[in-house]
Amino acid sequence: MHKRSVLYGVARLLQVMGLALIPPAIIAWYDSTAPTATGTLLDPEFAGFWIAILASVLFGTVFAVIFRKSSATQTVREGFAIVTLGWAVLALFGSIPFFVYFLGTSGVSSFSGILHAFTNSVFEIMSGFTTTGSTILTDIEAVPRGLLFWRSLTHWLGGMGIVTLALVIFPALGVSGYHMFKSEVPGPTTERLQPRLAHTAGILWGVYALLSLAETLLLLVGGMDWFDALCHTFGTMATGGFSTKNLSVGHFQSDFIHWVITAFMFLAGVNFLLHYNVLKGNLHILKADREFRFYVGVIATATVIATLVLYFEGLPSAEYARTHFRSNPMPFEDFVSHMHVQGEKVHSLYGSFREATFQTVSITTTTGFGTVDFDVWPSMLRLMLLVLMFFGGCAGSTGGGMKMIRIMINIKAAWREIIRMARPRIIRPVKVGGVPFEDVRVGNIASFFILFLGLTIFSSLLMTIFIPDLVTAFTSVVACIANIGPGLAGVGSMENFNWIPIPGKWILIFNMLLGRLEIFTVLVLFRPSIWR
Repeated sequence: MHKRSVLYGVARLLQVMGLALIPPAIIAWYDSTAPTATGTLLDPEFAGFWIAILASVLFGTVFAVIFRKSSATQTVREGFAIVTLGWAVLALFGSIPFFVYFLGTSGVSSFSGILHAFTNSVFEIMSGFTTTGSTILTDIEAVPRGLLFWRSLTHWLGGMGIVTLALVIFPALGVSGYHMFKSEVPGPTTERLQPRLAHTAGILWGVYALLSLAETLLLLVGGMDWFDALCHTFGTMATGGFSTKNLSVGHFQSDFIHWVITAFMFLAGVNFLLHYNVLKGNLHILKADREFRFYVGVIATATVIATLVLYFEGLPSAEYARTHFRSNPMPFEDFVSHMHVQGEKVHSLYGSFREATFQTVSITTTTGFGTVDFDVWPSMLRLMLLVLMFFGGCAGSTGGGMKMIRIMINIKAAWREIIRMARPRIIRPVKVGGVPFEDVRVGNIASFFILFLGLTIFSSLLMTIFIPDLVTAFTSVVACIANIGPGLAGVGSMENFNWIPIPGKWILIFNMLLGRLEIFTVLVLFRPSIWR
């Protein structure tokens, strides 16, 4: 591997991030209450931004100049290294504003306090870039707007990144870029939209920006201010889930906002190549695309089930729901009141349908926004939501999880083996939409499936060392490796990840990176021969 070319690629990424830090820095500067210019520069709400911008631009420019001549030696191996190391480096540099803010406002000086602030900062920004949405913030509304805007912006930047990052990095080299494009889009839509991959990346980003603009305008019409509208758009289109409110989308208590975000979460979970074709007027492709039909079917089925269970069965008793593990349990009287509020939300058929639709779409697309405490729902629905966390969105979307196409192919491959048991001589390729999949690709998808589940189980075993509750330990890993955000019990929709010990947070940080970069991209770097 040409390590100098890897450093050149990472340096370019740092330069881009230096520019991305400017808008939230302007907001932090505008909101600063310091009476003097010097005071503003030292204000922990603003200081972290100019330090991060200076560090990103300085290191990025210096390394880009030093290793410029090595840029032509990029191959597939360098591509994997640049993407994986680039995301890790971006998380480290991007965490500087939060790190400075935590140090400046808490006044910690001990090593343990500094380590805790550093870990929380990296966790929050890695959660942002990977569009996970898990948070360590206990009072979101108390955090300055500049920092809230920055963590939401990391969602938007990372949302389309996994599909097009390699294509942007390698505009003139189709080998490594196309290889990673195929690994992200394993379905029958791996064709280029244009001969040049960089042009394809530009088209996808254009569709992404257009949908983001449409949602922002609708949220403004619904009564949000520009700040909340942009932040929630970033979280929606990237299927991330960071909100500016402690109660997430439930804070706004608006049916219009509720349904707008539901619709755009659904759209964000669709392959962006389909969006492009639909915008060109090719509506027939929606009917022809089997993955899209499967995606719609999964969400529709889960929504109907959740609606009926909520309406006819209602919520369990407060005594039973309170047995679910919480990191900071409410007093029983407060919990009874909480259950009453949650029960009122699903009291009518429309209320049950509204909340069931929102949470089903939010979890399936791995967005993680919330309008209710779904951790007090009946156990059947909690299990159903847990299963949906593994499904994720369509290939080529900003959604996490395993992707719908992989679930489909694994089901078809399993059914083929059942048929082969009775008819050993039959030749029956796995097909999706009439397109046969080579056994090599089916094997790749099966390997991903095994690795995903294996890493989830192994990481859950490690998390049981730090978390006393099995459901919390397991779903904390699922929430991070599938890039969901909330899990169940101690990391549920009304909880956060701040209370988890530092070693546990680093396990989850690594799981976020694994999930967002499709596992293989990260694990391949642990093979020594790659670096020779």
